Amino acid sequence: MLRQQIFSGDTESQMWLEGSPLKSGENILVTLTTTSGEKSAYISNHGVKEIIAAQLVDAAPEVQSEDLKEKYSGTKKALSFSGYMIAILLMVFAGLSFTGNVKARIVLTGSMAPAINTGDVILTMPISRKEPKIDDVIAYQAKRFNGDNVAVFSHRIIDGDIEKGFIVKGDANKSPDAQKPTGEDILGVVFFTIPFIGKLLAPKALFLLLPSLFGLWLIMDAMKNVE
Repeated sequence: MLRQQIFSGDTESQMWLEGSPLKSGENILVTLTTTSGEKSAYISNHGVKEIIAAQLVDAAPEVQSEDLKEKYSGTKKALSFSGYMIAILLMVFAGLSFTGNVKARIVLTGSMAPAINTGDVILTMPISRKEPKIDDVIAYQAKRFNGDNVAVFSHRIIDGDIEKGFIVKGDANKSPDAQKPTGEDILGVVFFTIPFIGKLLAPKALFLLLPSLFGLWLIMDAMKNVE
């Protein structure tokens, strides 16, 4: 039977290893503590190797300081509050959209770049709630010379009035539009722009999906805080 000295050199209390060699995957950690210090050895089927015991022990996780805990708690509360406010605003906005007080339209061209880009969503109010004036961006029903509807254009007012017709022009266009929209042509006055999101959502899904997602977030956040 094999007999092997575990620790090298002379020690106050030597240890010996006897018996059959260890199988693959088997291992032993031995620590010897004496008045002169501490020694450790790692024993496997490859033999005996002196080590520092701490090398094989995971360090305890660092305890968070009170300042860090307070900072994390404050950030979490701020994010939660912001989420609730956004959700409420979206719900209110969805209601206004369904009643016709606010409309959302996805911009399909770059005629208003860089102020409004392709894929942006513009939010408009009817002229009964927001009177159009020079420098406003309006959404109006464009028509052919025979009176047939063509498309909805969203361009900036540069001159004119609501009775005789506004002179409108896309910021990126060289010339004003041929049509001079009057009050009956104007579908709304732009009051807010949401960048990029129109590339991801169809117009009909816009105010159904966003409130639904935030409503789901509210439910999950409430359930998370229930102990």
